Amino acid sequence: MPRPASNPLPARRQGPSLPDSTTSRVSLTLGSTLESVDTVGRTAEDFAQRAGFDSDTVPNIVMAVREAAINAVMHGNAYNPAKRITASFETTSDSLIVRIGDQGPGLDPSNLPDPIAPENLLRGSGRGIFLIRSFMDEVHFRQLHPGTELTLIKHRAPATPAA
Repeated sequence: MPRPASNPLPARRQGPSLPDSTTSRVSLTLGSTLESVDTVGRTAEDFAQRAGFDSDTVPNIVMAVREAAINAVMHGNAYNPAKRITASFETTSDSLIVRIGDQGPGLDPSNLPDPIAPENLLRGSGRGIFLIRSFMDEVHFRQLHPGTELTLIKHRAPATPAA
């Protein structure tokens, strides 16, 4: 499906315009565009780095969060310029928690085809939820009526005792 050339609704941020070292939570309300996916991805990278995840884990977190945002924009909102996506990022003492929501018809994760089934291996899409589940420690779906919210959680590794 081709994406619209522009979105007439401006992005609204709640909280600081860019997270800084003292920010532990930020919420974004964005248009249904691929530019919004980029904003969500950059914010995920910043939060993951500041949460202390290693250089191998940060890109996996970013990919999972981008996949959730792409699904919200493309499948949830169908690039509808009248619909928004929301993204919230929170660091706690033991986790990074990301919530991505859309205003679409809703999603039942039990109805998704298995992306590693032989008949689906050559398909060009359909692996987003699989990747999200692979890279995050917890993934929760919530129906919003309308819409779907995904909560992605990555736990920080416990500190290893000094030898």
